[in-house]
Amino acid sequence: MGHTNDILNDVRGRIDAHAEPLAEARGRLRLSRDVAIGFRGALRTYPSGSLAQHTFIHPVADGDGGVVLDRRVYPALGPEGANESPEETIEALCSLLGPKIRNVHPKARCCTSRRGPKIYFGRPVDSQDPTIDLVMALTRRDGNGLWIPDLKKNKWEASDPERHATLFTSGGKSHAQTRRRTIRLLKAWNRQYTTVGFSSHNLSVWAWEFITEGMGLPTALFSVLDKASTRLEAGYATKDPAGVSPNVKPLIDRSIAARRLRTAADAVSEALQHDDDREAALSALSRVYWKYLEDPTPSGLAGKAAMLRRPTPVSTAALGLSGRPALVRPTRAYGTRFRSA
Repeated sequence: MGHTNDILNDVRGRIDAHAEPLAEARGRLRLSRDVAIGFRGALRTYPSGSLAQHTFIHPVADGDGGVVLDRRVYPALGPEGANESPEETIEALCSLLGPKIRNVHPKARCCTSRRGPKIYFGRPVDSQDPTIDLVMALTRRDGNGLWIPDLKKNKWEASDPERHATLFTSGGKSHAQTRRRTIRLLKAWNRQYTTVGFSSHNLSVWAWEFITEGMGLPTALFSVLDKASTRLEAGYATKDPAGVSPNVKPLIDRSIAARRLRTAADAVSEALQHDDDREAALSALSRVYWKYLEDPTPSGLAGKAAMLRRPTPVSTAALGLSGRPALVRPTRAYGTRFRSA
C-alpha cells in the first residue's frame, strides 16, 4: 500500500463514528423495533440506511428503520386501497411507542415525521443524541417492495429498503469492507459542501455498482467518483438497484454535480500517480478533503509541488542570452524541499 491509502486511512480515523454513540443508536433502534412489532397489523420490522449498512460517520445523528404493516389489516391505506392518509395510523403507532420507550428513556418523546414516527431521546452520549426515524411501511399487493408514505408530498411511494440493505452489504468480507469504507469517505467529501450534492442512498448505489472485488480503497474511491461523473456528464440515469423506486438523482443541478465528482476524481487520480511521494499525494488529496487535510505546499495551493517538478521555460533574454527559450529544471540545491507542517 502507498501513501494515498495511508492518507485516506488518516481521513477515515477522523470521520468514523465514535463507538459509544453508535452503539447507543443501535440500541435505540432495537428498542423501537421491539415495541413497534406489537402494533396492530405489524408483520415485521427492519433496520435500514447507515445502521444497516455500517456506513455511519461522525457525528451519529439518527438511526433508520421501519415497521411493515399488513395492507389487509389497513385496507383503506395506500394506493392499492382507498388512498387514505397514513397520518392517523402514524399517530396511533406513536401513541404506542412513546410510553413504552419512556420506561427505558424517561425523557423520550415521539413525533410525526415525513415518513412515520420520529423518536427523540433527550439523553446525549458523547455529546450526541441519536434520534430514530421509523418508517411506517405497507405491503404491496402488486410488485416488489413496500409502499412508503410521504406526508410532505401527501403521497405514497414504492421502495424496497430491505432489499437495498441486502445488496449494499453483499459480497465477500474484503469486498464489503472496502465498499463500507469508501461510502464513508464519499459521505465525508459530500458533507463538506454548504449544499450537499448527493443523498447517502445515491452514494451507496454508486458504490454498490462501481466497486468490484479486489479493489483497494484508493482505487475504489476513484472508481466511484470517475464513473459517477462520466454517467452524469453523459446524461445517463442511475437506476434503483432493487428495481422498485424511481431513478436516483443528485440533489443539485446535474452539471454542477458532475463537475464536483470530476474535480474529486482528478485529484484522487493525481494522488495515485504520485503514490510514492507523500507530499504530492497529500497535496492532491487536500483538494478532496479540504476540511480534513492541510496542503503541505508553502503556498497552500494543491498541485504546487507537482508543478515545481516540471521543467520551467525561461526566456533566453532573461538569462542575457540569445536563441530559443531554455528549460530550467528543478533542483534540490541548498537542500530545498517541501515538508509537511
